[in-house]
This record gives sequence, C-alpha cells and structure tokens, in this order.
Amino acid sequence: MANTNSNGASLKNILKVPEIQKRLLFTFLILVVVRFGAQIPIPGVSRDVFASWFGNQSNGAMDLFDMMTGGSFSQMSVFALSITPYITSSIIMQLMTIIIPSLEEMQKDQDGREKMKEYTFYLSIVLAAIQSLAMGIGFYRGGYLASKNALGLVIVVVALVTGACVLIYLGEEITKHGVGNGVSMILLFNIISRLPQDFKTLYDTFMSGKNIVKAGLALIIIVAVILFMFVFVVYLQDAYIKIPVQNSSKVQGRRSVGSVGDYIPFKVNSANVIPVIFAGSLMSLPSLITTFAGKTPSGILGEIIKVLNQNNWFNMSAPVYSIGVIIYIVLVVAFAYFYTSITFNPVEVAERLKERGSFIPGHRPGKQTAEYLQSVSNSTIVIGAVGLLIVALVPIVFSGLFGADVSFGGTSLIIIVGVIIETIRQIDSKVEQRHLTGIFSK
Repeated sequence: MANTNSNGASLKNILKVPEIQKRLLFTFLILVVVRFGAQIPIPGVSRDVFASWFGNQSNGAMDLFDMMTGGSFSQMSVFALSITPYITSSIIMQLMTIIIPSLEEMQKDQDGREKMKEYTFYLSIVLAAIQSLAMGIGFYRGGYLASKNALGLVIVVVALVTGACVLIYLGEEITKHGVGNGVSMILLFNIISRLPQDFKTLYDTFMSGKNIVKAGLALIIIVAVILFMFVFVVYLQDAYIKIPVQNSSKVQGRRSVGSVGDYIPFKVNSANVIPVIFAGSLMSLPSLITTFAGKTPSGILGEIIKVLNQNNWFNMSAPVYSIGVIIYIVLVVAFAYFYTSITFNPVEVAERLKERGSFIPGHRPGKQTAEYLQSVSNSTIVIGAVGLLIVALVPIVFSGLFGADVSFGGTSLIIIVGVIIETIRQIDSKVEQRHLTGIFSK
C-alpha cells in the first residue's frame, strides 16, 4: 500500500491529467445543477403543510427515502423521487436476468447490455409513474394540494416523473463525460448534502447547553463512533477471501509450462447494501401504505407497525417494540443468502475451471469443486451479513438509546464508502494508462 507521501504524489498525478480535470469539472457542475433542482418546488403542493406533516412522521422508510433524495422529498421538490426509480429498476432487471435466459444471454455482449440499459430506463419511468401517482393520491386525500382537483393531481405526477427522468439523464451524462457511475454519484451527493444537518442535530442533542467537559466527552465519543464505523465499512467493502487455483501443467518441447498459481476472489460482502435496503423497505411497507392511504392504524395492526418501525427500537420506555430487531436480522441474513445465490453459481464456476484445465488443490474438478465453492460462499455470506448488521444497527441503537435522530446511518455509510472506492478505482485506471501512479497503485 502506498504511504502518505506517495498518496500525495498520486493525487498530483490525477490532477495532472487534462481528461480527468475536465471530467471532474463536468461532474461537479452537473451535481451543482442537481442541488439547484432539489430546491424547485412542485407546482400546486402546499410545501409548508407537507413539511409539517413530514415532521410529524416517525417512519424509518420515510427517513431513508428522504436521505437518498438529499432532502428533496421532505422539501417536496421536482426531484422528490430522485434516482430511486432507476435504482429499483436496475435491481429488478438484475434479478430478471437470472429468471429469464434470453436476458442473461443479452447481457453477454455490448449491444445486449445497451438494450438492457434501455429496458431499465423504460422500467424506471413506469416505476416513477406508479410512485408519483401513489404520492399524488396521498397528497390529494391529505389536503396537501393547493388545487384540490384532478388537474392538481396530474401536475404532481407529471412534475415528479419529469424530475426523475431529468436526474436519470444527468446521471447518464456523468457516466459518459464525468467520473464514476453517474447514478451512484448523484446518490452519493444527495447523502452527503444531508450531513451538515445531521451534524447540527448531533450538536443540538449532545453538546448544546452542556458544560465544556460533557460537551468535549460527547464530541470524542461521536467522532470515535463515526471513525470506527467508517474504517469498519472500508474493510467490509474491500475484504476478500482468496481461494487458490492451480492451472494444469503442459509439456511444450522439453519444458513443462503452466501449473501457475492463481486464485478466485470471494468478496465478503458480495450483496453490498442490497439486503439492508430490502429488509428495511419490506418492514416499512405496511407503515407506508397506511400513511399514504391517510389511515391511522390502531389495535393489533397499529402495534405490529410499531414493532416494524426501527425508530421504536431500543427505546427503554417501550422495550417490547425492539422485537422488530429480531425480524430485521432474519430478513437481512435471508436477503443476503437470496441475492448471493442468484448472482453466484458454484456449478458454473466449477465447470469453467474444468474447461480451462484448472483446479482447486485438494478438490476434484466438477461436483466436488462446486460443493466446496458453495460451502465457502455460505461462510462468506454469514460473515458479510454479520458485518452489514453491525453497520446498520449501531446507528439505530444510538438513536433509540440517546435520541440521536439523524438520517445518516449504516445504509448511507455503506453507499458512501462503496461509491468513493469504486470511483477512485476508475480514476486510477485512467491514470495508470498514462504510466502514472494512482491512489490505489502499489
């Protein structure tokens, strides 16, 4: 790993490349446009009334959604949906490639991947329309529209769908002419834009009005927890288990060639943040449905929704609601297994190794190799799921015990670290093409 001085030199190398300079500037300008657009209100929506309604919500899904939109949802701007429809459609299309063989074949060549992008875009428009219609009907019933008629509802739907399409377009432009994946960069920028407000909330909760000793101690604890979480996520996102692979030797003339050692990298957190998002979304679904339907559930249904709401977990005044944590843990582990099982096929990997004359030492090619790969995959899934749960639950525990009501949590931290690492790697590849040293170069 490069030392501090070489990292500084690597950064200078990056800034020396004219192409990267232009790409960085282009990305920055697009992200500025995104933040300006987040301030444009939807015509016909009573913004103050909606802000008051949102402030009274205690829904983990609402907080997560608002975090991913960079506060655009709570401000009810034209970018209130952000790029979430595109993210959802991308996940759906990825799952569909496992179910539909023709889509799987399509993904293997460049033209097919371009076609898949088109399908993803069209699906994201459909999802944006469905979400917009559901939100518009909810606003109409709740009296949040200035014009309480069909025209007002149409304006809301058109504004939200248009805003989502514009963001998807800007994301694609960043991918083509900027740095990193455009959609991921917009999501990253949205999350980072909420950090000042979160830090202010932490200050008001733990430091404001306290004497210097208590305020200093609180600051040390907050910084220590954030640093621990950040370092832990970096290691979790970049951790691999290497399975040694041996290539069979071949005789060429009098020389024996081959038998070169290689390895299969097993990413510890292969499912990334998907299990956490899926688990949180599924548990918040009943609350979202009742909220947009304008209903206030009571009785058993009301209690179930409180159990599923992560804002009620680890609250000492109502410990019974922390039962939801058990459900959350089960769902995260289950989704980690599910997502990995559809993205990794040990039988297919074993067959590829066999075809090219490679083998894993101590395991016969074919079925025995596939069984070994499956056992390693199962082990890494458990490790990755435990790591995800630590990252996801630490902010929830602090929020429940100490009332630290911030949008910044484990999910956002995983997204931030993952996008930054991937973007730096892409920049490094362009720097190394010019025979210069990148940040991650050895």
